[in-house]
This record gives sequence, structure tokens and C-alpha cells, in this order.
Amino acid sequence: MPIEDILELEIPRNCAGLRLDQALAKLLPTHSRNRIQMWILAKQITVDNLNANSKRTVWGGENIKIRTIAYHNETTNIAEPLELNIVYEDQAILIINKPAGMVVHPGNGNWQGTMLNGLLHYSSKLKEVPRAGIVHRLDKNTSGLLVVAKTLEAQTNLVRQLQNRTMKRDYLALVHGHVQFGGQVNAPIGRHPVQRVKMAVNKKGKEARTYYQVKEKINGYTLLQCSLDTGRTHQIRVHMLSIGHPLVGDPTYGTKPKKSSQEIRKLITGFPRQALHAKYLELIHPDTGQKVMWESELPKDIDELLLTLREAS
Repeated sequence: MPIEDILELEIPRNCAGLRLDQALAKLLPTHSRNRIQMWILAKQITVDNLNANSKRTVWGGENIKIRTIAYHNETTNIAEPLELNIVYEDQAILIINKPAGMVVHPGNGNWQGTMLNGLLHYSSKLKEVPRAGIVHRLDKNTSGLLVVAKTLEAQTNLVRQLQNRTMKRDYLALVHGHVQFGGQVNAPIGRHPVQRVKMAVNKKGKEARTYYQVKEKINGYTLLQCSLDTGRTHQIRVHMLSIGHPLVGDPTYGTKPKKSSQEIRKLITGFPRQALHAKYLELIHPDTGQKVMWESELPKDIDELLLTLREAS
């Protein structure tokens, strides 16, 4: 059942001239601007007892009421004893190496058995942090490194790092065809105009940039290192498709192997997921302010796929 709480405050004079969301972000440093804007859109914030507008300018003296809602005992928030590959932990953060096949957050058709459910079982304190501390996501069938915040302060800090693009995330991706040189894809991503379950390069979409480097060319395929400057849904998968090099094994954006031997075609068509792994993660530690980084090995399935391709060549 939802539990409601009301937070009241008055805008001080030193915030005069700021937009409402800017003023609240300054007054509530443990909450991200994005969260405050969501509260405004959901009509959970009033100014002098009137529904708020984020673009409204405040001049000091306004009475603000914020209605926060916490949900407990929902089916989506059941703690479950799931195996989590935790590669680092301290008082502020967890670094998890997510396996392919694990859903990060409950959603359509995946209400239990997710990383969020496992986190709630791992630490009851994560019930006090929105989304059990999850800061960013990986697709179900993408493996690799994720950061989880253990406190509200750490989560707000990490969300702002994502917004400011100071968090570095590098992926290894095996794609169809030989990519000759590294480069970047700078193309907005939005919902596919016809197939609404898919994303696509779309002029009306959100800004998206992916940088890529060629690591290895193998028997008609290329291993790329992809770096995200933004974090849109399916970004690497959509951007690589847009330049004619879809990911191997991608059930949504992939393609059939071309000009390959029967052995290679069988190998590629039989690979059960997109060959994408979040290998490298770098961020500013929310407590110490120091730059920290982690790197994970390729999972066994992608490593064996690369080995077989090398041998076949």
C-alpha cells in the first residue's frame, strides 16, 4: 500500500529569480532535478496551494508542499534470494557484474526475479532508496558492470554524473561485417514510428552519441569497443544497425549472416543473445570524490564465440 508524506518549505530570498525546479534542486540536494521534475509533472508539488509548473520563476516567500509517496509490499518490490555477482562494495555503492538473462528492473512480463528483487533481499537498507539504488540499466540480454547506490545521497550524486556525462561506460560489441575505422554515431533515438516495441534513429528522438573503436576483425565480423556519451534505450544496438553493422545475435535489430561458411552461419544464427558486454565503468566516488574504475572479463559465451570465429578463419 502507498504511504504518503508531506514535505513543506518556504523559498528563501536568495533563490529569487530561479526556476522552481532549479530552486528546489538547490534546496533539496539529496534529490535529483529529474526526480523533482517528475514530482511536478505528477502534480505532487504545490506553490501557495496551486499546482506547480517547473518553468515558474520564484521570488522568495512562496510556500511549497511536496507530496511524496512510498510503496511497500508491492509484488514488484518483493525481496528474493537471487545470486548477485558483486565485484565491489563499500558504504556508498555496489558494483555488480550482471549476467545475461537477468532483468534489472521489474516491468512488463518480468515482475519478479529481477536484480531489484535480489538487491532488496541482499540489503534491507536498499528499501529506503528509490529503485533499490539502481542508477542505470542494462538490457536483459546484455551482460556487464552496473553501479548501485546504497544511500539516497549517493544515488543523487551518481544520477547527476550521468546527466553531466562524467560517468564513463565502455562496451564490447561483436557486429556483422568488417568495420574499417573507428568513429562516432551522432543520431537521435526515439520510438520506432511503426513497431512501437523497437527504438530507431528518429529526428524527433532524444540526442544520442556513441563512439566506437575497432578492436579486432574476425572472419567477416568486427569486435568493437563502444563508449556512450548518452544513455538511450538500446542505444548501441540501434546506432550500430544505423551504420550497417548490427550486433551478432540481436533478436530485435540483428540480421542473418552473409557470405559466410555454413559452419559460421550456424554458429552466428545459434548465438542466443546480442553479443554486447559492459566491460568498463568509471565514475567519481560519491563519498570520496576520487575517480574509481572497474573492468570485467568477457563472459564465457562471447569469449567462446570469438575463439571459434578465430579458429574458423
